[in-house]
Amino acid sequence: MRLLAGGYLGISVLTLVAVVLLRDDPSVVNDAVWVRGTIVVVSALMTFAFAVGTSRGSRRAYLRLRIISAVMVVAIVVIIALPGLFPVWMKIEQGVCGLVLLGVVAIANGRHLRSLFATK
Repeated sequence: MRLLAGGYLGISVLTLVAVVLLRDDPSVVNDAVWVRGTIVVVSALMTFAFAVGTSRGSRRAYLRLRIISAVMVVAIVVIIALPGLFPVWMKIEQGVCGLVLLGVVAIANGRHLRSLFATK
């Protein structure tokens, strides 16, 4: 799960780097791309931190990981579904991030981790 969260973070940072490099082309980088790219990097940092905390046995990190990963998957579905607001390249990147996060959601909500963090 930490590997998936780290992959999500890596993709997100690379995307923000691409946004900075392509900032002078308004057909490729608009205001929505700037905002979304920044939000995704912040959420990816949080996701990775929560995954690390979960791997160390933190119940609070586990709960936060479950919440943020699920919320971001829903947000990605909305981003991809919205017509015209985001360029195709960003929707593809978000789709890749969504697939990675689905792995995190599946593991975090799986029987094994739920049993490890079950309330006693």
